[in-house]
Amino acid sequence: MTCSICGRTASCEISRATSRPWCKACQKRRARCAGCGRVELIRGGTLAKPLCATCTRPDPSFWQGCPACGRPQLSTRTCTRCNLRQRLAVLLADGGEIPAGLRGLHDTLAGSERPNLVLAWLNNTAIATILRELGSGQRVPSHAALDELPASKPVEHLRAILVAAGTLPPRDEHLARLERWIDRTLTGRSDPEQRQLLHRYAVWHLLRRLRQRTSTTRATHAQAVTVKRHVSAAIALLDGLATRGRTLAGARQGDLDNWLTSDQASHRRDAGHFVRWARRHKLTSLEFPATRWHGPARTIDTEARWEQARWLLHDHTLSPVDRVAGLLILLYAQTPAAISRLTLEHAQAAGHTVHLRLGREPVTLPEPLAGLVLELIARRHGHAALGDQGISPWLFPGGRPGQPISAYQLAERLRQLGLRPAQSRTTALFSLATELPAAVLARLLGIHIKVAVAWQHASAGDWTTYAADYSRRKPAINENPEPVTHTHG
Repeated sequence: MTCSICGRTASCEISRATSRPWCKACQKRRARCAGCGRVELIRGGTLAKPLCATCTRPDPSFWQGCPACGRPQLSTRTCTRCNLRQRLAVLLADGGEIPAGLRGLHDTLAGSERPNLVLAWLNNTAIATILRELGSGQRVPSHAALDELPASKPVEHLRAILVAAGTLPPRDEHLARLERWIDRTLTGRSDPEQRQLLHRYAVWHLLRRLRQRTSTTRATHAQAVTVKRHVSAAIALLDGLATRGRTLAGARQGDLDNWLTSDQASHRRDAGHFVRWARRHKLTSLEFPATRWHGPARTIDTEARWEQARWLLHDHTLSPVDRVAGLLILLYAQTPAAISRLTLEHAQAAGHTVHLRLGREPVTLPEPLAGLVLELIARRHGHAALGDQGISPWLFPGGRPGQPISAYQLAERLRQLGLRPAQSRTTALFSLATELPAAVLARLLGIHIKVAVAWQHASAGDWTTYAADYSRRKPAINENPEPVTHTHG
């Protein structure tokens, strides 16, 4: 039979409420009711305009109702929401009152729009055990207490819910995990001199620099991976020198060259960062010249860039998330990491004008991109089924409550559409560098001025050379000297 709600051909039953067929999937389906606006079990309507029980049959005498709360339903069994409240009371109350510090967590989970998913999550043995320990006082609700548990996705999701509920304060998770990784890695080093040198490099140089760069934001996954690569490269180099009976201070240039050409040399490029740092601090006499960047290695395909931009601007079948994210890469050379961290405060609408702050100065978005951003703001919603209170400040909410979409997930969505984020950004940055001075490029796009200058040189759009060349031009000879006005585009 054909389901009257989803339209699929499947095994169906005749609904008592509508006297029409509906499939087993729709009997369990929850959606936002087109009548009252609440997320409830669908009992009528269609997928485009679903209706809850009350809106399908307003007559209260038709429904049997939940024996605990009286919510209209087809059976006399306790409803899912009441079952959820009972389950939370068992886990968090420990036979008594729910601790004051966990009431926010209780209210967030009990008020979820999808109580069936919360119940399924609570059936996870690891999550149920942790919640029992928190409710009984065996485990203090803190980040440090969760850090003691084995790292896993369920634990990290629980942490995100606790933060969203106000039980735990927010913190930079990438930075926190990086600090724990460095501590474990350095603790495992048996040589105390090596351990002290690596601690100085990893903690007092790499971590301190990362904290400075993320003082007003949060660290990204890519930044954490970069620090790990640098630390691992330093360890590989020190171990390679140790096998030759050398320390970093006593090593000669030939030792470094031999290690670089050996099969045991891993992290060759990243080791240079460690050697140059050690030389600046007079810890070694080794030299490891930096590799100069000579511009993009791949071919710049400007036509493909504009073709993809036109496709995203005018294909209304695509998600606004994918369209806006792809256009910010193609037109404004943004990275998926930068896009994922945009908040509602970065987008400002004044009438029909939309400003988006990517750098220090906002960019005025043209149509139809401006309309797409407004549509994204109006329709955005997080994918977190648990703990999402619908007040996310992020322009691109993620799968965990109170957190943005990850840069990897955003890039993966674009790759599934056929876009290549890294290559598309390279093409956009190359083109923009030929049109704008480096200072303007840095202010508008939020990139470092040195990066902007490097791209301008690579694209042969060196405005400094142009200005110097113009200043050397001889003034035109005029018998009647008058001010000469030069107009330059």
